[in-house]
Amino acid sequence: MKNAAIAPIGPDQPEVGEAELRERIAAFVRTRVIPAEPVLDAGGGEAAAALAELRAAARAAGLWALPLPAELGGGGLSFRAYAALAEAEGASDHGPAALGSAALLDVTMLTRHGSPRVREKYLEGLVSGGLRSCYAMTEPGVPGTAPLLTGTRAEARTDGNWLVSGRKWFTSGAADADLVTVLARTGGTAPDRDGLALFVVPTGSPGFRVVRELPVLGATGQYEIELDRVLVPADHLLGAGGDALAIAGERLALGRTLRCLRWLGQAQRAFDLMCERAATHGGSRGPLAGHQLVQQHVFDALLALRTTRPLVHEAVALIAAGEDARTEVGLAKVAAARMLQRVTDSAIQVHGAAGLGPDTALPSLFRGGRAARILDGPDELHITSVAARVLRGYSPGNNSPIRG
Repeated sequence: MKNAAIAPIGPDQPEVGEAELRERIAAFVRTRVIPAEPVLDAGGGEAAAALAELRAAARAAGLWALPLPAELGGGGLSFRAYAALAEAEGASDHGPAALGSAALLDVTMLTRHGSPRVREKYLEGLVSGGLRSCYAMTEPGVPGTAPLLTGTRAEARTDGNWLVSGRKWFTSGAADADLVTVLARTGGTAPDRDGLALFVVPTGSPGFRVVRELPVLGATGQYEIELDRVLVPADHLLGAGGDALAIAGERLALGRTLRCLRWLGQAQRAFDLMCERAATHGGSRGPLAGHQLVQQHVFDALLALRTTRPLVHEAVALIAAGEDARTEVGLAKVAAARMLQRVTDSAIQVHGAAGLGPDTALPSLFRGGRAARILDGPDELHITSVAARVLRGYSPGNNSPIRG
């Protein structure tokens, strides 16, 4: 129910409805996070200080870590409830980090699959923001869509611990992370399905190093890392040791859906900038808003937003219910990535040269839209896998075609 009470806004204040909470988050991102984007984008000490200040402000506003477990210091919102807020939070790439929800994937994964020691040692720090984590799956020379080709190795020692060696790249936030979850092969050879495992690796361990930063279309935050016989405790293995692909798939479904929600927020931001420009600027032939071609940009962008949002929330509903959401996540991921690029491109076109310069967020949003078509699997992967899954439902003898 839209206005049901879902979360407190402070330790001694009453619960508020979804609409009010969403507006509080939107206002925080608009007035606090977005003005800090140039500093946050640059990285370094000033960015760290700015992020710490934003996090303190989010805590004071009762907006900290809303989808993380209440018993660990989070807001305790269910994924379904948080999804209604994630679009507003994700209007800035820095929103999730500033508001404490960026750890949701790692907290969920470690809660479900971590050993008692891992949960006790790391979860509270991840929720509080005292610890940062990252996820390392993709390797140089190996398609990120082919985990069975993983070359990173984990060697079992006689004492039950592991020695992990290999290289990973496009690992988000690795330079500042305290923990990295690493996909490695414990046995067999590529492309065997068996013999893959996920390990939680403290980045302060001997043998771990950041090789280099990998700017993405000029943006910072991605890194190549190396592990050279890094000692990993036995109880830092996730799951039972043979279920790495299932754990990774669970994480990817949630992660892709979260990205889609945040891309909706960023596209809405670009749409608002476009409409404001059209309404307030003009030339010798009158206001831009009166030009049919500008109206076409507005219409097409609005149509893309309105048709993509239900797809994303259909995926949310299935994930929240614990149902198979592979088809819905694939549809949402491709639609949301295309939508973000399309809406931002229209906004740039309406701005003209101003849309290419540093005075608006449009270049950054457009860069995010282009990268979105590759992140978490390229469009082509999702198109072929969804189509193949649908077509299997229509094969001879199968009388139960899937939704679609």
